[in-house]
Amino acid sequence: MNYYNEIKNKLIDNEVYKQVKDYSKNKNDLSTYYEVGRLLSEAGKHYGEGIIKEYSLKLTNDLNTRYDASSLNKMRKFYKLIKKMATVSPNLSYSHYVELLPYDVRKVNYYIILIEKHRLSVRQLRERIKYKEYERLPKDTKLKLGSNNKLEVQDLVKNPIIINNPTNKEILTEKALKLLILENLPSFLSELGEGFSFINQEYKIKIGNNYNYIDLLLFNIKYNCYVVVIFLNIKITSYKTCYSIIQGSFSEPVPLLIRALFFILITGRVFKVLLAVLE
Repeated sequence: MNYYNEIKNKLIDNEVYKQVKDYSKNKNDLSTYYEVGRLLSEAGKHYGEGIIKEYSLKLTNDLNTRYDASSLNKMRKFYKLIKKMATVSPNLSYSHYVELLPYDVRKVNYYIILIEKHRLSVRQLRERIKYKEYERLPKDTKLKLGSNNKLEVQDLVKNPIIINNPTNKEILTEKALKLLILENLPSFLSELGEGFSFINQEYKIKIGNNYNYIDLLLFNIKYNCYVVVIFLNIKITSYKTCYSIIQGSFSEPVPLLIRALFFILITGRVFKVLLAVLE
């Protein structure tokens, strides 16, 4: 097989297709670059790694378009990634996939879910990756994402969470942290996960004959439940301690509609989350 001619013809066909059927060019881009990646992979096995540099020079000269070795390498990596995933999503552009090429399949799957659900641009995807959104997910969530298990309200909460702090000073009190959050609520709600909306602050709740004040009361539309946020300026080392604080805060059983309590630990510039999920 003449690998070079096959690759050149596919790239030429793709450029023609873009001009004739612009509305579906993304699908054709994905198909073309997958096939080019496959041919490059096979050519590399026959002629060695140096073939990519050789082809890049010939393609640039023959097509009057710059196809550097880096671009061709990305097409080959794209082919290898899709082989592992068994399918390509038509909702992602090739540029989306290029951003995801350095990562393992589980991480790629997570960001594909986000891109499809929120229609993320490439720039927005870069921002999510920059702030290590996947790395801050619980281990159990990563396993669920890999096996398509059902996710619960607490599963997509990043840990630690990132709270916008323009002053870059250490936050040492519950009041200071709450003010920061209220100044940029959309960012905070996004950090917690999907479907969160703000109800009130210092919310007074009656449980039995007693009143308690909640730092922040949220509602999750997706899971149809209230979520309580409590700020803590103390060291907590276990969920057992977390539950004892719940018992101290709420002397009566918590209403069933409240499904989760988020304890945000104040530790200067990093804000860790402990979750208490109420059955």
